[in-house]
Amino acid sequence: MANDNWPWWPLLPLYPYGQRKTLCRELIQGQIWALEQLQGVFYVAVPIRMFVVKIEGGLLLYGAVATTSACVELIKQLELQHGAVRTIVHPTSSGLEHKVGVPPLARSFPGAQVWVTPGQWSFPIALPLPWLGFPSQRVKQIFVDGTPHPEQLDWFGLGPVPLGPGPFFEACCLHQASGSLLITDGLIAVSDRRPELLDNNPKPLLFHARENGEEPLLDTPEKRLKGWRRLVLFACYLRPAAVSQVFRLFPFRWQESWQQDFEQLSKGGALQVAPILEELVFPRHRSLMADWLLRCSELPIKWVLPAHFDAPVAVNSTTFANLYKSWCANSSNSGVLNTLNRDFLRSFNRKLENLKLVPLA
Repeated sequence: MANDNWPWWPLLPLYPYGQRKTLCRELIQGQIWALEQLQGVFYVAVPIRMFVVKIEGGLLLYGAVATTSACVELIKQLELQHGAVRTIVHPTSSGLEHKVGVPPLARSFPGAQVWVTPGQWSFPIALPLPWLGFPSQRVKQIFVDGTPHPEQLDWFGLGPVPLGPGPFFEACCLHQASGSLLITDGLIAVSDRRPELLDNNPKPLLFHARENGEEPLLDTPEKRLKGWRRLVLFACYLRPAAVSQVFRLFPFRWQESWQQDFEQLSKGGALQVAPILEELVFPRHRSLMADWLLRCSELPIKWVLPAHFDAPVAVNSTTFANLYKSWCANSSNSGVLNTLNRDFLRSFNRKLENLKLVPLA
């Protein structure tokens, strides 16, 4: 019987640990689905999704999640309607949360070709892919050995950006039939639209909605929205400026500016480069992101499907052109509140540089 047990969680011990409920959502009718789970640190839980794409003769899986038996069963239900899984794509060199799910996913679908991006690495010990459980006889490198289904999918890379243990690199995919851009971490959109999985298990939302440790976990629509907004600030900034740390039962005290911080971050659900990516990865190679945004502006993209937060995100012919101009003008760093919220990320980046764990920006 299918269940949500995830026995490999100790390899990457993220919340909710050994229980990973999976939700299937149809994003593009009859063409693209998302298998969504939650992951995070303690109660900072955000969605992570794998995309299932209908291709000629079957299905393609993009960006593995925890391969529970329930997750596999959802894929098999799609196989009954659209054909067998032909291809599994691991689209990032640095996304350990996706990499850990690839070996069991490949075992569950032994007829599928596995594609990975160049520059794969593991931490804390660098190990070859076969030692990590990847099926060596079925693995090809994107851009080195070609690309999966090029007659239906356009592939292009974001990166590589050299980091300490290995590079940051993503293989992005434009699904020609729907105009959908599949990405992993490159872009996000955040809004009040919280994941259905959190509404099914609202404890993380109610935890962050409290003002002190003695306050009970009261469940109301207002509390859920308040908790989601605060959770997003933690996920995007790690240590939001509106949080004061206190050493009591409940270790957070929020200042009144937190709501304004969320509005400035979300921009009404607009597409943006994730603050963590901008401050910890791309200080070293801002031109790479600029070139990537410029290329996206030249493509017929109608939808952006990120692996985290909102999806799908509708875009038009000016979306990427405006993102490109904003990035080049460095305007994402404007505003006192935005700068304060990024202070922790920037100080963390400087510490990594001082420890020589990453190259100097």
